[in-house]
Amino acid sequence: MMQNNKTKTQPIGIFDSGIGGVTVLKELIKQLPNENYIYYSDSKNNPYGEKTDEQIIQITDNITKYLIDQNCKAIIIACNTASAKASKNLREKYTQIPIIAIEPACKVVHDLKQQEPTLIMATKGTIESERFHLLTNKYANNQTYILQCTGLAELIENEDQNEKIQSYLQKELQPYKGKIKNVILGCTHYPLIKQQITNILGKVQYFDGSKGLSKHAKSLIIPNTNQTQQNQIQFIDSTNNKNKEKRFFQLLY
Repeated sequence: MMQNNKTKTQPIGIFDSGIGGVTVLKELIKQLPNENYIYYSDSKNNPYGEKTDEQIIQITDNITKYLIDQNCKAIIIACNTASAKASKNLREKYTQIPIIAIEPACKVVHDLKQQEPTLIMATKGTIESERFHLLTNKYANNQTYILQCTGLAELIENEDQNEKIQSYLQKELQPYKGKIKNVILGCTHYPLIKQQITNILGKVQYFDGSKGLSKHAKSLIIPNTNQTQQNQIQFIDSTNNKNKEKRFFQLLY
């Protein structure tokens, strides 16, 4: 189901440790509907949240070089861990291209729901990063809870893990039931399981960084002005997993 992107229009490159970044791509298409996209799913190195800073920097550097070689006009980092650990290094190295990185929506919750109890769900790598500490120190209140969701992104990445996901969430989220009004989804995989989270926490409001990133991207990227062109999307998986490609397009559309 991979679509041909061989046109004169420069594509936008987007990458994640797997297919979770599809949640970001959906918002990008809303803001930039006439663009072509190359989506790089790095299943080979999934999950990023368990890797060292040095490993993440090297992995994301290789992907960025690849996307630049594909003539991309901008790079979107659709992984909170990669953004937190590698975006600064990538921007310093590749100054010729906009590199736009997602981050947890802490500021949005602070501005809109400052007095309400909030749970931040994120990977180990994101939570341990300097960028995350800066965000939470600036925008968290004394009713902000941080939950390290080790292994959850990997379960979501594997589509046959629904029972394991439900068991995982039941164990980890039960202490927060009835206490939380807002949930910050600090990994691009997590919006794919909102319903399962709601089943445990009840009615909560969700926040993630995809909308803010897409609006920021629109302000930085020179848009394709061909209004008649339908966006074309090329999916690449680092393990060449055709099942992931199929699931990616099912989630996208």
